Amino acid sequence: MKALLSVYDKRGIVDFAKALNTSGIELVSTGGTFRTLRDEAKVPVTQVSDLTGFPEILDGRVKTLHPKVHGGILARRDIDAHAKQLAEHGIEAIGLVVVNLYPFVHTVSREGVTLTEALENIDIGGPTMVRAAAKNFPHVVIVTNPDDYEWVAKELASGKSSAISLEARQRLARKAFQHVALYDTAISQYLNNEGDEMSAEVTLGLRRVAALRYGENPHQAAALYTDVLGTGGVAHAKQLNGKELSFNNILDADAAWRVVTDFDEQAVTIIKHCNPCGLAANTDQVKAYKQAFAGDSVSAYGGIVGFNRPVTLAAAEAMQGVFFEIVIAPGYEPDALKLLQQRKNLRVLEASSAAGPIKDIDVRRISGGFLLQSADIPIENPSQWQIVTKKEPSEAEMLDLAFAWKAVKHIKSNAIAVVRNRAVLGIGAGQPNRVNSVHLATRTAGNKTDGSVLASDAFFPFPDNVDLASQEGITAIVQPGGSIRDDEVIATADKAGVAMIFTGIRHFRH
Repeated sequence: MKALLSVYDKRGIVDFAKALNTSGIELVSTGGTFRTLRDEAKVPVTQVSDLTGFPEILDGRVKTLHPKVHGGILARRDIDAHAKQLAEHGIEAIGLVVVNLYPFVHTVSREGVTLTEALENIDIGGPTMVRAAAKNFPHVVIVTNPDDYEWVAKELASGKSSAISLEARQRLARKAFQHVALYDTAISQYLNNEGDEMSAEVTLGLRRVAALRYGENPHQAAALYTDVLGTGGVAHAKQLNGKELSFNNILDADAAWRVVTDFDEQAVTIIKHCNPCGLAANTDQVKAYKQAFAGDSVSAYGGIVGFNRPVTLAAAEAMQGVFFEIVIAPGYEPDALKLLQQRKNLRVLEASSAAGPIKDIDVRRISGGFLLQSADIPIENPSQWQIVTKKEPSEAEMLDLAFAWKAVKHIKSNAIAVVRNRAVLGIGAGQPNRVNSVHLATRTAGNKTDGSVLASDAFFPFPDNVDLASQEGITAIVQPGGSIRDDEVIATADKAGVAMIFTGIRHFRH
């Protein structure tokens, strides 16, 4: 049997080639792989140009695109006419193809990489051989992952490709097609410099990085995948302490990271079931944490704490005595990390810092398909908001309203946030009607609502929301506006002496 080896990732290839050679399998290889096997490892191997009778040309762009390569791979062994044509043209059958591709993702992930460099790292011959071998898997073994070398070598000890079962060859073929699909997706995403997310055809390139014990519930299977071109966020976070993350842990950690990275100023949030039960901004990190914790100290138990600045020792000390599942931040002072690592069950994550909101595409699974939308990151300027009431917000209220408006976009609809001194006092989340959300938010805030402000993610359909808010001592409201009853809502606010602002932008989060 003849095997063709052409790999960029040389991991394990020498031992694999030696095992194949010991089994009596004739080896053919290309440029870099050929030199590694012949010159460095002294493994008997034939150069592909000797097989084809044609040299590599165009700086290696053309070397395996030849009938003696692809005829040998694609010929069906169960068709006599194919065997006859191979003999007529002096083509030898190839029973094993071992290929992995140029490191396109690694190349384009480098800072300052040029388009020319990226294009030179788009593999052509490799994917062609992979597809050909995978198409003909009933007769050819295709291996794209070095993790499969050991067991494939053992199966091929007899020197015959038929030693590997049809089912196993089909699994390898599926992996091969997926390998090429991921590669092509990465190239497509890189070339999409115009940001056309809603194009006619879309593929998602995902690579599994961890198998999870289960999903949201124990009967659900789950795994963590990263975007093929992704580099930051929770999926790429480093775990510095604690037991393995669960599906729900990752969801909540992502919610925490998205909240805090939406703020330019120092912010701390506490997340429970993907909602910020606590959120505060303060130049003093300890004060920010304490204000976030005070927002709902009951719900904070077992929550996830998110920071958008490196965690200080003082902040780590402030968290002592409270059970949290996770702390996530862009970094940790050495002494702060040592203190947090003393808590064996506390998962400590370090995520890539972000200067602004995480920009990505929101993908939702529905029965029979998917919904895609751009991320909810509009450019908003509070100075352009419309004051619609007779009373104007004070300077302090404006600061709180801007904070509340940014906070409410991270709360499940119907969403209400009650805020004072740039700290969330109470939220209403996920309710079928907005009045219930106002009730929940003010009830959580308790006797702290006097002088606070309120944000609503969507317009008030009726003035009863304003009535309830004013009765609780809320002095200013920010909402999108746009209801057919806006005039009634504004009149109610005027009567109650409540300032109201329309933003013109809605922040539903279902």
